[in-house]
Amino acid sequence: MSLDNPAVSLDISLLRTFLTVVDSSSFASAAEVLAITPSAVSGHIKRLEDDVGIRLLTRTTRRLALTPEGELLYTYARNITSLEREFRAKLRGSHVEGRIRVGSSEDFAGTWLAEVLQTFGRSFPRTAIEMKVGITSDLLQQQQQGKLDVVFGKQCSRVTDEGDLLWEEPLVWAFNSKAVLADDGPLPLAVFPEPCVYREAAIRALSGAGRPWRLAFESSSMAGCISAALAGFAIAPLARSQLREGLIALGPAEGLPPLASARFYAFYDKTESPLRALVDAVKEIGRRRRFIAQSFQTTG
Repeated sequence: MSLDNPAVSLDISLLRTFLTVVDSSSFASAAEVLAITPSAVSGHIKRLEDDVGIRLLTRTTRRLALTPEGELLYTYARNITSLEREFRAKLRGSHVEGRIRVGSSEDFAGTWLAEVLQTFGRSFPRTAIEMKVGITSDLLQQQQQGKLDVVFGKQCSRVTDEGDLLWEEPLVWAFNSKAVLADDGPLPLAVFPEPCVYREAAIRALSGAGRPWRLAFESSSMAGCISAALAGFAIAPLARSQLREGLIALGPAEGLPPLASARFYAFYDKTESPLRALVDAVKEIGRRRRFIAQSFQTTG
């Protein structure tokens, strides 16, 4: 069957399966996310490929890869499912009014918040957002006290108590792209005050590798730590997505050990429709930026 046939239509449920396979990098992982069997996932992909008359994925024993046509369909499928989700949310939320109290770590607020608000605002135009930026552990305490409705934060260990995993990405050693890191003496660090998962991950990695370090710069602001790294004054552990012009990621070539991955979570009441819509907007950003599926490659 081919798309040249005007009777052929794209099944949105098959598109969702296709997107989940791409985002999770495997049929087995997609099956877990979708709560169906791997054979059902495989069947969905085969039906979709039969419908469009084009091979969308190439499969080896080690990885999945998108064909050029698959890459094109991925882009359109993402837009199609986003529009469908936005339409449903708009039907539910067009008359919802009120205020959502959001707690967010600074890296999340500074990097992804604008996209989130843009997507959420289209579905819930009468809902206001009240934002508080802080350290994840402090924000979770405020949520337990009833002061926040949803918290977007990060951990380096897997969370099981009510946390909804948004995405996972590696931490890197960020430093001035034009400076040379001195190889003598303790490694100068730019970190947040305790408690901070980036700080803990950096110290744990350096201690495990037997690499001496010293606290060269401490700031409660992400901008402060980034400035210290940009100046070549100290090296800052950051999520890879936080890298910007003037920064590079250092590694084994500079004698630095690998860092743990950072996991970004949402903590919220899943029964509340506006909160679910807000979290869905965040997940959509993660899918668009391929945070979960970094190993996914394009062929051709």
